Amino acid sequence: MPLGMTLRAALLVSFLAAALAASTQTGAQSPAPAPASAPAVAPDAPRDPPPPLPAAVLKDPKMIAGGEALWKENCAHCHGSKAYPGKAPKLQPAKYKAEFVWDRVHNGFKDMPPWKDLYSPDQVISLVAWVMSEDFWP
Repeated sequence: MPLGMTLRAALLVSFLAAALAASTQTGAQSPAPAPASAPAVAPDAPRDPPPPLPAAVLKDPKMIAGGEALWKENCAHCHGSKAYPGKAPKLQPAKYKAEFVWDRVHNGFKDMPPWKDLYSPDQVISLVAWVMSEDFWP
């Protein structure tokens, strides 16, 4: 191997060793960032129980329309038919109970953030009404 190549290799190894040492020292001073796959909701976070979800409220056309508007604005880009494959699970409302949908929207689940700080209780209920409606199709 020519001397120039050996010198370059030695400099590269030296540089990498210095960079590794610096990153190790920096890591000790500040906490490491959370991995990208960290859940949005802590597994031990308290979960708010659902409010009463009477059929009359879930079948109210105004509630359903309000939920549809919220869905299109904030949910469809991850759960809608054009979001697949990948972003979020495809919804299967025929398998769900209203309380389950409310819990997932309000409290969040795994990588889905809780929406309770953004949506009022009535808005969450309207989303539930839309998802549980006969007209819903992700």
